[in-house]
Amino acid sequence: MRIDLEGKAALVTGSTQGIGRAIAATLADAGARVAINGRSSETVASVVADLESENPSRDLIQAPGDVTDTNGADAVLAAVGPVDILVNNLGIFGSAPALDITDDEWRRYFDVNVLASVRLIRSSLPGMKERGWGRVLNIASDSAVVIPAEMIHYGMSKTALLAVSRGFAKEAAGTGVTVNSVLAGPTHTGGVEDFVYELVDNELPWDEAQREFMKLHRPQSLLQRLIEPEEIANMVAYLASPLASATTGAAVRVDGGYIDSIIP
Repeated sequence: MRIDLEGKAALVTGSTQGIGRAIAATLADAGARVAINGRSSETVASVVADLESENPSRDLIQAPGDVTDTNGADAVLAAVGPVDILVNNLGIFGSAPALDITDDEWRRYFDVNVLASVRLIRSSLPGMKERGWGRVLNIASDSAVVIPAEMIHYGMSKTALLAVSRGFAKEAAGTGVTVNSVLAGPTHTGGVEDFVYELVDNELPWDEAQREFMKLHRPQSLLQRLIEPEEIANMVAYLASPLASATTGAAVRVDGGYIDSIIP
């Protein structure tokens, strides 16, 4: 199968690092014009330059702005123009004892991880429906289903994102627009290697260290290694393509078998 996104405009929020950056690169390699987003104009410009140096054929634009703010989101959308593929990747996470999470923290996690996505969907979906084609992809987490005891505010926000995806898929029913969420499992992103070596023998080679970490601390993973951002990006690229035209309202797993259930 060949994924062809030629002529499509994509916005990937939080795409200056980690999973978001990998998604942006993969969509661009498939032919989409991709907007790189982050809060800092300097960081966005640097990432665009790096991605273009890796592959000069990538069609990238700079779309800096804070999408958790209404004015920032409007500025980002204005820089992109009509969006055919919206990937809501931006998110925050952190651990805290359940009884110590304040009202303000609950609100902050909801605002960043849920409401920012809702705001961009609300702005982009009407145009997609009018054009008769579009893709909305919300990057969720295994924590949406396996709620971590040490970060239930994060888990709550990702569970809400699944509901948001399902609801907007119904809003887009019969229009040629699909809305899905992606359940990402434990992923090899920035800072993870240091975290792993805090918990296992730091003399081990990386491949052995991560497998030891998964065995001891994430035993429910069937993959028994961390997922690479590019592996999540590959699923996103497929769901963003015409090939996935019959998949909508779904929570698609790229979790390495971490979630111990048959459905989703």
